[in-house]
Amino acid sequence: MSDDKKDQTPGDGAAKDVWTEGEPVHASGNESDASKPKKEPGVDEAEWQRDLLNRLAFSAVNEQRRTRRWGIFFKFLVFAYIFFILFYIPRDWGGADIKLGGEHTALIEISGVIAADSPASADTVVGGLRAAFKDENTAGIILRINSPGGSPVQSGYIYDEIKRLRALYPTIPLYAVVVDVCASGGYYIAAAADEIYADKASMVGSIGVVMNGFGFTGAMDKLGVERRLLTAGSSKGFLDPFSPLKTDEVDHVKGMLGNIHQQFIDAVKDGRGDRLADSDKIFTGLVWSGEQALELGLIDALGSSSYVAREVIGVERIVDFTPRPDYFQQFADRIGMTMANVLSSQMGLSLD
Repeated sequence: MSDDKKDQTPGDGAAKDVWTEGEPVHASGNESDASKPKKEPGVDEAEWQRDLLNRLAFSAVNEQRRTRRWGIFFKFLVFAYIFFILFYIPRDWGGADIKLGGEHTALIEISGVIAADSPASADTVVGGLRAAFKDENTAGIILRINSPGGSPVQSGYIYDEIKRLRALYPTIPLYAVVVDVCASGGYYIAAAADEIYADKASMVGSIGVVMNGFGFTGAMDKLGVERRLLTAGSSKGFLDPFSPLKTDEVDHVKGMLGNIHQQFIDAVKDGRGDRLADSDKIFTGLVWSGEQALELGLIDALGSSSYVAREVIGVERIVDFTPRPDYFQQFADRIGMTMANVLSSQMGLSLD
Protein backbone atom coordinates (compact mmCIF):
# COMPACT_ATOMS: atom_id res chain seq x y z
CA MET A 1 0.00 0.00 0.00
CA SER A 2 1.26 3.41 -0.88
CA ASP A 3 2.04 6.14 1.55
CA ASP A 4 -1.08 8.05 0.42
CA LYS A 5 -3.30 5.21 1.48
CA LYS A 6 -1.73 4.61 4.87
CA ASP A 7 -3.80 5.31 7.98
CA GLN A 8 -2.69 8.36 9.85
CA THR A 9 -3.07 8.66 13.56
CA PRO A 10 -4.72 11.87 14.82
CA GLY A 11 -2.43 14.57 15.88
CA ASP A 12 0.53 13.33 13.85
CA GLY A 13 0.29 16.27 11.40
CA ALA A 14 -0.96 14.13 8.50
CA ALA A 15 -3.79 15.38 6.25
CA LYS A 16 -7.28 14.10 6.91
CA ASP A 17 -9.10 11.85 4.46
CA VAL A 18 -11.63 14.08 2.76
CA TRP A 19 -13.85 11.12 1.99
CA THR A 20 -14.24 9.99 5.58
CA GLU A 21 -13.35 12.85 7.85
CA GLY A 22 -13.64 16.06 5.80
CA GLU A 23 -16.52 18.58 5.85
CA PRO A 24 -19.38 17.74 3.49
CA VAL A 25 -19.52 19.72 0.28
CA HIS A 26 -22.96 20.67 -1.17
CA ALA A 27 -23.65 19.78 -4.72
CA SER A 28 -24.68 23.34 -5.49
CA GLY A 29 -21.26 24.56 -4.71
CA ASN A 30 -22.50 26.95 -1.94
CA GLU A 31 -20.61 27.46 1.19
CA SER A 32 -21.28 25.09 4.03
CA ASP A 33 -23.65 26.03 6.91
CA ALA A 34 -20.65 26.40 9.10
CA SER A 35 -19.22 29.08 6.85
CA LYS A 36 -22.47 31.23 7.03
CA PRO A 37 -22.62 34.02 9.66
CA LYS A 38 -24.77 33.04 12.59
CA LYS A 39 -27.72 35.36 13.65
CA GLU A 40 -27.38 37.02 16.98
CA PRO A 41 -29.84 35.77 19.56
CA GLY A 42 -32.85 38.14 20.21
CA VAL A 43 -32.96 39.80 16.76
CA ASP A 44 -36.25 38.13 15.74
CA GLU A 45 -37.80 39.04 19.09
CA ALA A 46 -36.85 42.73 18.71
CA GLU A 47 -38.40 42.87 15.26
CA TRP A 48 -41.57 41.26 16.61
CA GLN A 49 -41.78 43.84 19.39
CA ARG A 50 -41.32 46.72 16.95
CA ASP A 51 -44.06 45.31 14.74
CA LEU A 52 -46.37 44.97 17.74
CA LEU A 53 -45.73 48.57 18.82
CA ASN A 54 -46.44 49.80 15.30
CA ARG A 55 -49.70 47.89 15.22
CA LEU A 56 -50.74 49.28 18.61
CA ALA A 57 -49.89 52.85 17.54
CA PHE A 58 -51.87 52.59 14.32
CA SER A 59 -54.76 51.01 16.22
CA ALA A 60 -54.82 53.95 18.66
CA VAL A 61 -54.76 56.45 15.79
CA ASN A 62 -57.61 54.66 14.03
CA GLU A 63 -59.61 54.58 17.24
CA GLN A 64 -59.14 58.34 17.69
CA ARG A 65 -60.31 58.91 14.14
CA ARG A 66 -63.41 56.79 14.70
CA THR A 67 -64.15 58.65 17.94
CA ARG A 68 -63.76 62.02 16.21
CA ARG A 69 -66.05 60.95 13.37
CA TRP A 70 -68.74 59.80 15.80
CA GLY A 71 -68.37 63.06 17.76
CA ILE A 72 -68.89 65.09 14.62
CA PHE A 73 -71.89 62.94 13.72
CA PHE A 74 -73.59 63.42 17.08
CA LYS A 75 -72.84 67.16 17.08
CA PHE A 76 -74.48 67.36 13.68
CA LEU A 77 -77.54 65.53 15.04
CA VAL A 78 -77.82 67.97 17.95
CA PHE A 79 -77.51 70.95 15.60
CA ALA A 80 -80.14 69.48 13.27
CA TYR A 81 -82.48 68.93 16.22
CA ILE A 82 -82.08 72.52 17.44
CA PHE A 83 -82.57 73.81 13.90
CA PHE A 84 -85.76 71.77 13.61
CA ILE A 85 -87.08 73.10 16.93
CA LEU A 86 -86.33 76.72 16.01
CA PHE A 87 -87.63 76.76 12.48
CA TYR A 88 -90.12 73.96 11.92
CA ILE A 89 -92.02 73.45 15.18
CA PRO A 90 -94.68 76.17 15.72
CA ARG A 91 -93.63 78.30 18.68
CA ASP A 92 -96.94 79.99 19.33
CA TRP A 93 -100.61 79.75 18.59
CA GLY A 94 -101.02 83.34 17.44
CA GLY A 95 -102.08 83.91 13.88
CA ALA A 96 -102.34 80.23 12.96
CA ASP A 97 -105.29 77.94 12.33
CA ILE A 98 -105.30 75.19 14.90
CA LYS A 99 -107.30 72.03 14.37
CA LEU A 100 -107.21 70.39 17.76
CA GLY A 101 -110.25 68.18 17.37
CA GLY A 102 -112.99 68.23 19.98
CA GLU A 103 -114.49 71.03 22.01
CA HIS A 104 -112.23 72.75 24.48
CA THR A 105 -111.79 75.73 26.79
CA ALA A 106 -109.08 78.08 25.55
CA LEU A 107 -106.62 79.47 28.07
CA ILE A 108 -104.47 82.59 27.67
CA GLU A 109 -101.98 83.66 30.34
CA ILE A 110 -101.13 87.25 31.26
CA SER A 111 -98.20 86.97 33.64
CA GLY A 112 -95.84 89.65 34.87
CA VAL A 113 -95.54 93.33 34.06
CA ILE A 114 -97.63 94.48 31.10
CA ALA A 115 -95.20 96.26 28.79
CA ALA A 116 -94.32 96.44 25.12
CA ASP A 117 -91.13 94.39 25.54
CA SER A 118 -92.49 91.77 27.96
CA PRO A 119 -94.24 88.40 27.50
CA ALA A 120 -97.44 90.19 28.59
CA SER A 121 -97.31 92.73 25.77
CA ALA A 122 -100.42 93.65 23.80
CA ASP A 123 -99.07 92.01 20.64
CA THR A 124 -98.54 88.71 22.43
CA VAL A 125 -101.86 88.61 24.27
CA VAL A 126 -103.90 89.82 21.31
CA GLY A 127 -102.33 87.14 19.10
CA GLY A 128 -103.48 84.45 21.51
CA LEU A 129 -106.95 85.98 21.83
CA ARG A 130 -107.48 86.08 18.08
CA ALA A 131 -106.37 82.47 17.63
CA ALA A 132 -108.62 81.32 20.49
CA PHE A 133 -111.72 83.12 19.18
CA LYS A 134 -111.04 81.97 15.63
CA ASP A 135 -110.79 78.28 16.55
CA GLU A 136 -114.09 76.59 15.75
CA ASN A 137 -113.78 74.21 18.72
CA THR A 138 -113.46 76.91 21.36
CA ALA A 139 -116.41 76.78 23.75
CA GLY A 140 -115.15 79.57 25.98
CA ILE A 141 -112.01 81.51 26.84
CA ILE A 142 -110.24 81.98 30.16
CA LEU A 143 -107.90 84.92 30.56
CA ARG A 144 -105.75 83.91 33.54
CA ILE A 145 -104.14 87.04 35.01
CA ASN A 146 -101.27 87.28 37.45
CA SER A 147 -99.93 90.82 36.99
CA PRO A 148 -99.21 93.90 39.10
CA GLY A 149 -100.07 96.09 36.10
CA GLY A 150 -97.89 98.10 33.80
CA SER A 151 -98.39 100.28 30.76
CA PRO A 152 -101.87 101.84 30.45
CA VAL A 153 -101.34 101.92 26.69
CA GLN A 154 -100.67 98.19 26.41
CA SER A 155 -103.56 97.43 28.77
CA GLY A 156 -105.86 99.67 26.73
CA TYR A 157 -104.91 97.87 23.52
CA ILE A 158 -105.83 94.50 25.02
CA TYR A 159 -109.06 95.86 26.55
CA ASP A 160 -110.21 97.30 23.21
CA GLU A 161 -109.35 94.10 21.32
CA ILE A 162 -111.34 91.98 23.78
CA LYS A 163 -114.35 94.22 23.21
CA ARG A 164 -113.95 93.94 19.44
CA LEU A 165 -113.57 90.15 19.46
CA ARG A 166 -116.52 89.70 21.81
CA ALA A 167 -118.70 91.64 19.36
CA LEU A 168 -117.31 89.61 16.43
CA TYR A 169 -117.83 86.24 18.18
CA PRO A 170 -120.85 86.82 20.45
CA THR A 171 -121.38 83.11 21.17
CA ILE A 172 -117.92 82.63 22.76
CA PRO A 173 -117.78 83.90 26.37
CA LEU A 174 -114.58 85.21 27.93
CA TYR A 175 -113.85 84.99 31.64
CA ALA A 176 -110.98 86.52 33.62
CA VAL A 177 -109.47 84.45 36.42
CA VAL A 178 -107.18 86.14 38.95
CA VAL A 179 -104.30 84.12 40.37
CA ASP A 180 -102.19 86.04 42.93
CA VAL A 181 -102.43 89.65 41.78
CA CYS A 182 -104.67 91.50 39.34
CA ALA A 183 -103.85 95.14 39.93
CA SER A 184 -103.81 98.36 37.93
CA GLY A 185 -103.33 97.48 34.24
CA GLY A 186 -104.11 93.84 34.98
CA TYR A 187 -107.54 94.79 36.29
CA TYR A 188 -107.97 97.21 33.39
CA ILE A 189 -107.84 94.15 31.09
CA ALA A 190 -109.99 91.98 33.36
CA ALA A 191 -112.79 94.56 33.29
CA ALA A 192 -113.41 93.70 29.63
CA ALA A 193 -114.33 90.09 30.49
CA ASP A 194 -117.88 88.81 30.84
CA GLU A 195 -117.14 87.76 34.42
CA ILE A 196 -114.17 87.90 36.79
CA TYR A 197 -113.20 85.10 39.20
CA ALA A 198 -110.52 85.14 41.88
CA ASP A 199 -109.26 83.29 44.94
CA LYS A 200 -110.35 84.58 48.32
CA ALA A 201 -106.73 85.66 49.03
CA SER A 202 -106.04 87.21 45.61
CA MET A 203 -105.13 90.91 45.48
CA VAL A 204 -107.49 92.88 43.26
CA GLY A 205 -107.86 96.56 42.39
CA SER A 206 -105.35 99.41 42.37
CA ILE A 207 -107.47 101.44 39.96
CA GLY A 208 -105.21 104.45 39.67
CA VAL A 209 -102.26 105.95 37.83
CA VAL A 210 -98.83 106.71 39.24
CA MET A 211 -95.68 108.53 38.16
CA ASN A 212 -92.76 108.58 40.55
CA GLY A 213 -89.16 109.68 40.76
CA PHE A 214 -86.56 111.31 43.02
CA GLY A 215 -85.24 114.79 43.67
CA PHE A 216 -81.53 115.39 44.30
CA THR A 217 -81.32 119.18 44.52
CA GLY A 218 -80.52 119.23 48.26
CA ALA A 219 -77.81 116.60 47.89
CA MET A 220 -76.28 118.49 44.97
CA ASP A 221 -76.14 121.70 47.01
CA LYS A 222 -74.33 119.93 49.84
CA LEU A 223 -71.87 118.33 47.43
CA GLY A 224 -71.32 121.52 45.50
CA VAL A 225 -72.51 120.02 42.21
CA GLU A 226 -73.88 122.37 39.57
CA ARG A 227 -76.62 121.12 37.25
CA ARG A 228 -76.24 122.12 33.60
CA LEU A 229 -79.34 121.29 31.56
CA LEU A 230 -79.65 122.56 28.00
CA THR A 231 -82.96 122.14 26.18
CA ALA A 232 -84.78 123.32 23.06
CA GLY A 233 -88.29 123.95 24.32
CA SER A 234 -89.10 125.73 27.59
CA SER A 235 -90.62 122.65 29.22
CA LYS A 236 -88.48 119.92 27.64
CA GLY A 237 -86.63 119.30 30.90
CA PHE A 238 -89.71 119.31 33.13
CA LEU A 239 -89.60 117.11 36.24
CA ASP A 240 -85.83 116.86 35.95
CA PRO A 241 -84.72 115.14 39.19
CA PHE A 242 -81.69 117.45 39.50
CA SER A 243 -83.69 120.67 39.19
CA PRO A 244 -86.25 122.24 41.57
CA LEU A 245 -89.92 121.45 40.95
CA LYS A 246 -91.98 124.07 39.17
CA THR A 247 -95.63 124.55 40.10
CA ASP A 248 -96.89 124.83 36.54
CA GLU A 249 -95.09 121.62 35.54
CA VAL A 250 -96.50 119.71 38.52
CA ASP A 251 -100.01 120.90 37.67
CA HIS A 252 -99.57 119.79 34.08
CA VAL A 253 -98.47 116.28 35.09
CA LYS A 254 -101.31 115.94 37.59
CA GLY A 255 -103.77 116.91 34.89
CA MET A 256 -102.31 114.31 32.53
CA LEU A 257 -102.46 111.59 35.20
CA GLY A 258 -106.03 112.58 36.05
CA ASN A 259 -107.01 112.22 32.41
CA ILE A 260 -105.50 108.72 32.18
CA HIS A 261 -107.13 107.82 35.49
CA GLN A 262 -110.53 108.84 34.14
CA GLN A 263 -109.98 106.64 31.09
CA PHE A 264 -109.30 103.76 33.46
CA ILE A 265 -112.43 104.50 35.51
CA ASP A 266 -114.60 104.71 32.40
CA ALA A 267 -113.27 101.36 31.16
CA VAL A 268 -114.02 99.67 34.50
CA LYS A 269 -117.50 101.15 34.72
CA ASP A 270 -118.24 100.15 31.13
CA GLY A 271 -117.06 96.59 31.78
CA ARG A 272 -118.55 96.06 35.23
CA GLY A 273 -121.66 98.22 34.97
CA ASP A 274 -124.07 98.13 37.88
CA ARG A 275 -122.22 95.23 39.48
CA LEU A 276 -119.91 97.77 41.11
CA ALA A 277 -120.78 98.80 44.64
CA ASP A 278 -121.53 102.45 45.32
CA SER A 279 -118.25 103.23 47.05
CA ASP A 280 -115.82 106.12 46.59
CA LYS A 281 -112.92 103.87 47.63
CA ILE A 282 -113.04 101.70 44.50
CA PHE A 283 -111.16 104.18 42.30
CA THR A 284 -108.66 105.50 44.86
CA GLY A 285 -105.90 103.07 43.93
CA LEU A 286 -106.40 100.75 46.91
CA VAL A 287 -106.21 96.96 46.58
CA TRP A 288 -108.45 94.39 48.22
CA SER A 289 -108.49 90.67 48.87
CA GLY A 290 -110.67 88.43 46.75
CA GLU A 291 -113.40 88.34 49.40
CA GLN A 292 -113.41 92.13 49.73
CA ALA A 293 -113.37 92.56 45.95
CA LEU A 294 -116.45 90.33 45.73
CA GLU A 295 -118.32 92.60 48.15
CA LEU A 296 -117.32 95.68 46.13
CA GLY A 297 -118.41 94.12 42.85
CA LEU A 298 -114.91 94.08 41.42
CA ILE A 299 -115.24 90.32 40.82
CA ASP A 300 -118.24 88.05 40.29
CA ALA A 301 -117.32 84.92 42.25
CA LEU A 302 -114.53 82.92 43.83
CA GLY A 303 -113.04 80.20 41.66
CA SER A 304 -110.03 78.89 39.74
CA SER A 305 -109.43 78.26 36.05
CA SER A 306 -110.39 74.59 36.29
CA TYR A 307 -113.56 75.54 38.16
CA VAL A 308 -114.57 78.03 35.47
CA ALA A 309 -113.84 75.54 32.68
CA ARG A 310 -115.75 72.75 34.36
CA GLU A 311 -118.66 74.53 36.05
CA VAL A 312 -119.14 77.77 34.08
CA ILE A 313 -118.11 76.99 30.51
CA GLY A 314 -119.00 73.33 30.82
CA VAL A 315 -115.94 72.00 28.96
CA GLU A 316 -113.29 70.69 31.32
CA ARG A 317 -110.63 70.15 28.64
CA ILE A 318 -108.32 73.19 28.62
CA VAL A 319 -106.04 74.06 25.69
CA ASP A 320 -103.33 76.67 26.22
CA PHE A 321 -103.37 79.34 23.49
CA THR A 322 -100.75 81.52 25.17
CA PRO A 323 -98.21 82.59 22.55
CA ARG A 324 -94.76 81.33 23.46
CA PRO A 325 -91.65 83.43 22.93
CA ASP A 326 -89.60 83.00 19.78
CA TYR A 327 -86.16 82.76 21.39
CA PHE A 328 -84.33 82.95 18.06
CA GLN A 329 -86.14 86.18 17.17
CA GLN A 330 -85.60 87.55 20.68
CA PHE A 331 -81.87 86.90 20.34
CA ALA A 332 -81.77 88.72 17.00
CA ASP A 333 -83.83 91.61 18.37
CA ARG A 334 -81.58 91.92 21.39
CA ILE A 335 -78.52 92.16 19.18
CA GLY A 336 -80.24 94.85 17.11
CA MET A 337 -81.26 96.81 20.21
CA THR A 338 -77.75 96.59 21.63
CA MET A 339 -76.26 97.95 18.43
CA ALA A 340 -78.84 100.75 18.35
CA ASN A 341 -78.07 101.69 21.97
CA VAL A 342 -74.35 101.77 21.25
CA LEU A 343 -74.85 104.04 18.24
CA SER A 344 -77.20 106.27 20.24
CA SER A 345 -74.76 106.61 23.12
CA GLN A 346 -71.95 107.43 20.71
CA MET A 347 -74.03 110.17 19.06
CA GLY A 348 -75.06 111.63 22.41
CA LEU A 349 -78.53 112.68 21.22
CA SER A 350 -81.90 111.83 22.72
CA LEU A 351 -85.57 112.64 22.20
CA ASP A 352 -86.53 111.49 25.70
